[in-house]
Amino acid sequence: MAETSEELVATVTEKETPSPLPAPAPVLEPEPPVKPESARVEVIESETPNSSEPRTRKGGPESQASFKEESNKVADLSDLERTALEELRLLVLEALNHGEFTYPPPPAVAPVVEELKTKLSFLAENPPEATPAVDKEIATYDGSETSKTLISSSSEEVSIWGVPLLMDDRTDAILLKFLRAREFKVKDAFVMLRNTIHWRKEFKIDALVDEDLGDDLEKVVFMQGFDKEGHPVCYNVYGEFQNKELYQKTFGDEEKRMSFLRWRIQFLERTIRKLDFWPGGICTIFQVSDLKNSPGPGKRELRLATRLALQLLQDNYPEFVAKQVFINVPWWSLAFYTMISPFLTQRTKSKFVFSGPSRTAETLFKYVSPEQVPIQYGGLCVDPCDCNPEFGVDDPSTVITVKPATKQTVEIQVYEKCIIVWEVRVVGWEVSYSAEFVPNDKDSYTMVIQKAKKISPTDEAVISKSFKISQLGKLVLAVDNPTSKRKKFVYRFKVKPFCN
Repeated sequence: MAETSEELVATVTEKETPSPLPAPAPVLEPEPPVKPESARVEVIESETPNSSEPRTRKGGPESQASFKEESNKVADLSDLERTALEELRLLVLEALNHGEFTYPPPPAVAPVVEELKTKLSFLAENPPEATPAVDKEIATYDGSETSKTLISSSSEEVSIWGVPLLMDDRTDAILLKFLRAREFKVKDAFVMLRNTIHWRKEFKIDALVDEDLGDDLEKVVFMQGFDKEGHPVCYNVYGEFQNKELYQKTFGDEEKRMSFLRWRIQFLERTIRKLDFWPGGICTIFQVSDLKNSPGPGKRELRLATRLALQLLQDNYPEFVAKQVFINVPWWSLAFYTMISPFLTQRTKSKFVFSGPSRTAETLFKYVSPEQVPIQYGGLCVDPCDCNPEFGVDDPSTVITVKPATKQTVEIQVYEKCIIVWEVRVVGWEVSYSAEFVPNDKDSYTMVIQKAKKISPTDEAVISKSFKISQLGKLVLAVDNPTSKRKKFVYRFKVKPFCN
C-alpha cells in the first residue's frame, strides 16, 4: 500500500469554449477546495461554452447582510458602550443587594428604584473615573473574587439562561444583549432586564426546561448544523401546519396556543443554554423560517399565536438571532410582513433576509455550507439514519453555478492508487449527469462509470459513488444543463488507501 499525504495539492480553474447558445460569464459560488484525507489530487473545473480563455476562481461571495454582529468582548467596545456596561453592572449589583429581582417585588422596592435613578443620574454627570473610589470599584466589576464580595451576603441569587448574574465574565454578554436591544440606554436596558427576570419567575422558566411536553412538533422546529461563522442553525417549518389535525391541536383555542408557546419557549431555552456566553464565544442563533405551504395570514388562530410569540420573544430574549432568513417566501409574505412589522424593532428587521422558492439553496449557501444544509433545502446533510457512512457534516463540499445551456465538468486528477468516493447533486436537477475515469496511459481505455443520464427532480437527491483506481488518471464528473435556469452543482470527494 502506497504512503499517502494528508495535504491536498489542488488547482481549480474554469475554461470556456464556443457554444451555439451564448451565456453570461460564469459566476462561481466558491467554497474551500475539497480536502481528501489522503492521496494527492488535482481538481480542474471546466465549463462550456463562451470563451476559451481560462478563468481563475475567486474568493467567496460577500454577505448581503445589512446587519453585522457586534463583539461581546469588553475590550472591543467603544468608550460610550463600555461606560454604559459599567453603569448597568452597578444597577444590577444594587438590585441584587436590595432584592429588586424578587417576584413579586417586595414593598421596599419602590424607594430602592428611586435611589437607583438618583445614582444613575449622578453617574451620567460624573463618569466612572470621577466617582468615589467604592463606586468606581463597583462600576468596574470584573468577576474576580474581590468583586464578588461587593454583593452582600443577604442578596438574592439570580441566574438567567444558566448564567448567574455578576458571578463571572459571562454576565457581560448577557448585559450587552439588553443594552443593544435598548440602544445602550442604561435605564431602559435595566428595566428590560428586571422585567425579563420577573417574567421568567412568573412563567417558571427553570421548571419548564425540564418538563416533558411531547414531540408532536419536532418537525416544525429543529436544530441542524452550523453556519459559516459557527452559529447553530434553527429551522422553522411552517408548512407542517398544513396538516389540519396538527393545526387545530396546536392553535385551536387559547389554551392550545399557550401550550404551543410553552413548547416553543422550552425549545428556545434548551438551545440557548448550549450557547457560549464567555467573551468571544458564540451566543446567538442563525434562524431559517421555511414558509413553503405555510398557512396564510388569513388564519386568525395562527395570527394570534404569532403576535403573542413575537412580543414575548422580543421582550424577553433580546439579541439572540444573528440572522433571520425566510425561504420559500410566497406572494402574500409582503402583506404578512407588513402586519408584523410594527411589532419588530428596526434592529431586528435589519437582520432579515427574504428568498423566493427558486433561490432557497442559493440564499442558504451564502451563509451555510452545503454539507451543513438539510437535504430538503438543497444541501448534503441528511438524517443520521439515512446518511452515507463515507461522509459527514465535517467533510467540506464545493459549489459551482452552472449557467443555462452550459456543460460543466470537474476533473479530479489522482496521483496515487486509491479508492475514490464522491457525492454529487444539482439542486433541482433537470440536467444530465455522467462520470468516467480517464487513465493517463494513452493506450488504456476510458472507463464509463455513469453513462450520461438525465436526472429529474424526483430522482435521488444525492448521487454517491466509489471507484477503485489501479492506474493513475483522472475522474471526470460532468453536468450538462439544457435548461434556461442557473443550477447549483455541489460535489465533494475523498480518497481511501488502495490495497492490491
